Amino acid sequence: MSSSLENELKQLIIDSLALEDLSVADIDSQEALFNGGFELDSIDALELGLAIRKKYNIRIDAETDDVEKIFASVAKLAEFIESKQD
Repeated sequence: MSSSLENELKQLIIDSLALEDLSVADIDSQEALFNGGFELDSIDALELGLAIRKKYNIRIDAETDDVEKIFASVAKLAEFIESKQD
């Protein structure tokens, strides 16, 4: 897996969710984004989903995609994006 994609995603999270007090180095790729990790909420998930759609032209469909698994961590999000880019 591409650590550069993970770093891009970390920066996207920081920028799209206005987390100015964090840096890319502060975010562990394996840490949970929801439920105990960064404690992001459903609004954050929507914001992040829109940012991902804009940047990578990938739509995450809450009806068909396993959103909980996709947004489990930066690493899982990167895996999903890579799988859609092939």
